[in-house]
Amino acid sequence: MLLRYSPTSPYVRKVTVAAEEIGLADRMAWERTNPWVPESDIDSQNPLGKIPTLVLESGETLYESDLICEYLDSLHAGEKLFPPEGERRWQALKLHALADGMLDSLVHRVVENNRRPAELFWADWDAYQQRKVDRGLDALEQSTDRLEERLTIGQIGVACALGFLDFRFPSVAWRETRPRLTAWYDAFAKRPSMHKTVPRQAA
Repeated sequence: MLLRYSPTSPYVRKVTVAAEEIGLADRMAWERTNPWVPESDIDSQNPLGKIPTLVLESGETLYESDLICEYLDSLHAGEKLFPPEGERRWQALKLHALADGMLDSLVHRVVENNRRPAELFWADWDAYQQRKVDRGLDALEQSTDRLEERLTIGQIGVACALGFLDFRFPSVAWRETRPRLTAWYDAFAKRPSMHKTVPRQAA
């Protein structure tokens, strides 16, 4: 399997953390891809022109991190990151959805702050996206009991969202009023899968 990736994408990080946690990382190859440049061929494998994109040995492609993570989860016999049924499944998917929503807002902020021409910067839109992130952080502060349960895609998604927030917007002092979430994340970030996937350079 070949993963088309960017080293700073939080969605790619979610896939690679999941692969590490379920023991499939050694079955994957990686091809660094910048979907922003016109000469990239990513749209020949993903009509959305996005990463991550997973190319299977058959030549079939899968895209969007949620689908890729669930596909990888189907390839191992251990405890599933996507619980198959019951309350645990819905709670995991709820955490995952919240984390992905926060990531979407953070990516909007990255585009607004780093890629839009300065004279077109839309401050109200940027603030609107950060408010959504702030509400997500507050919800997570009240959900640390769920975060402390057995590992699911929910915890991985949340950790990748918090890591991306620190990486791209270190001035956001989210820890100051969220001690339980801070303690959980600081412990989770010590997992080998998180250490191996820390983004280290700006895109």
